[in-house]
Amino acid sequence: MTLSHTASVSRFGYALSDETRARILLELRGGPATPSELLDILGVSKQLLSNHLSCLRGCGLVASERHGRHMRYSLAVPELGAALGSLVQLVLEVDPHCCESAGCAENGCTCS
Repeated sequence: MTLSHTASVSRFGYALSDETRARILLELRGGPATPSELLDILGVSKQLLSNHLSCLRGCGLVASERHGRHMRYSLAVPELGAALGSLVQLVLEVDPHCCESAGCAENGCTCS
């Protein structure tokens, strides 16, 4: 393990330390999305979404691509989606009741 590995893991942890950024990453597991699609799903302000997308791009976790007049955001590498799925499963293994207090069932979350 080198200092650059540590820095990479820290950037990933920082990206996940904010609920909105974590939600963006989890949403992008389903495929690319435009900012307006993410706004509809997340219910945050345009400015907040823009700031978080910029952070995630800076961390190297999200890529953007222009499609005509619109930007589409996706996970920077496909393996990130699998890693996020494994992380969710690990969280449920460590704390199987975490979703009960978060109200996931009421929101249709299956936590998988």
